[in-house]
Amino acid sequence: MSSDSIVLGTFMQWPDAIYNHTRMYLDVAWTYIESLDIDYIKWVLWVLYPIILSFLLPLLLLAFIYGSASFLLLYRRRHRLRDAYARDFWDGARNTLAAVWEGQGRIWHGFDIVGLDKIPDDGPALIIYYHGVIPIDFYYVIAKTILEKGRQIRAVGDRFLFKVPGWRLMMEVFCVTPGTVQSCVEVLNKGHLLAIAPGGVREALFGDEYYSLMWGKRVGFAKIAMQAGVPVIPMFTKNCREVFRTPSWGRYWLRKLYEKTRLPIVPIYGGFPVKMRTYFGDPVYPDENSSPEEFANKVHEAVNDLITKHQRVPGNILHGLWERVVSPKEKTS
Repeated sequence: MSSDSIVLGTFMQWPDAIYNHTRMYLDVAWTYIESLDIDYIKWVLWVLYPIILSFLLPLLLLAFIYGSASFLLLYRRRHRLRDAYARDFWDGARNTLAAVWEGQGRIWHGFDIVGLDKIPDDGPALIIYYHGVIPIDFYYVIAKTILEKGRQIRAVGDRFLFKVPGWRLMMEVFCVTPGTVQSCVEVLNKGHLLAIAPGGVREALFGDEYYSLMWGKRVGFAKIAMQAGVPVIPMFTKNCREVFRTPSWGRYWLRKLYEKTRLPIVPIYGGFPVKMRTYFGDPVYPDENSSPEEFANKVHEAVNDLITKHQRVPGNILHGLWERVVSPKEKTS
């Protein structure tokens, strides 16, 4: 027999040898465990209980403290809530939820707004904003506008939102609709505020920490503003992509799947308590001599200017957490 055959034969025996030795060690270990006069699982849990409680109890205490703080913020709004319920049942519900959302945003993210005065106290306006993974910043803006200005911002939402079980009523109460150009123009002609994120779900799920706008060739919002003759108010929220994120792996294939099915099947992670601050820019007014494409580009530049001026690029979760602690003071509304 050649030396090569001997080496090959020895190599082929390795898996069996490793398996037999491993099995032998496991049998010895299990025999020793069975010889102990205790229930092994109960013993492990008994050892782990103090560790579990040492982490769980502080979290429960923290949740209780935050719940207490939220209650106090809600209680401070009690007179306004009582008046809202006296006017209309759903108006009272909106005000109550607005108070809860405002408290949660202030406690968890130190949320505030710069330029809320740019939203008119009456009359129509179109708000155009950058879409984070989950637009909780926009929820906070809705809440703040209800509580501070007594105005409800209507919004255009993706159609899949209305197919989520239990969400339809919430969409109706907070005046969220799929929206067409004509229906949006009618909302503005009635004197309401309307908000649109031109990037939509695509920008939410497939944007990244560089905060590039993903509007493509969408000009529907420009047509709406021009037909209704209303100003466009640009909006951006600092660190809105550091709160929740989507993983970078598999993004190419998930993007292809989304483009074909329009199903937002992308994993989301986060909930980080980073600093969030919303900025409203100066109103952009339609020009009769401009085309919808030209006006859309003008609004695109206005939102992009807010990002360039106020957002650290690329975004960083740790930096956002640091800003939550030592955020520079700005004149807020």
